Amino acid sequence: MMNAGVAQDRLRNSGRGAWVARLTGLGVAVALLAGCASFGGGSPEAAVKARANARWAALIKGDQNAAYQYNTPGFRATVPPEKFVERRGKDVRVLEGEAVKVTCPTADKCDVQIRLAATAAAMFRQNFPKQVVTYIDETWLLEDGQWWIFEKL
Repeated sequence: MMNAGVAQDRLRNSGRGAWVARLTGLGVAVALLAGCASFGGGSPEAAVKARANARWAALIKGDQNAAYQYNTPGFRATVPPEKFVERRGKDVRVLEGEAVKVTCPTADKCDVQIRLAATAAAMFRQNFPKQVVTYIDETWLLEDGQWWIFEKL
């Protein structure tokens, strides 16, 4: 027969063990959710929209090196960073860039509509409106678990 003290210790320990197991399980679940969020978890549309907006934020800020990193590995293997910068041009200054529509017709391809607000370079401003709003289309491809913008060579 078990004495009362041993029975109380077992009950206390079993309760603590269950509590620790629950906390551990909760910690694992929180870590998994945080990991998914940091890798653009959720829908492909949400992940692509976040990357497209981050790329345009870098371009607007003038951080060409950061923007270059969003290009497909094949593009980066073929087009060096200095050529990427040359392709951007200097006659138009983009003020705003935002992904407004993302559709993914296949599991590894998304089409993104970007809303741009831009102004002409200073030497051209007398002939153009102060600000022009337009839309462009981008293609994003899933490769090795990451979404990349596709640019023609």
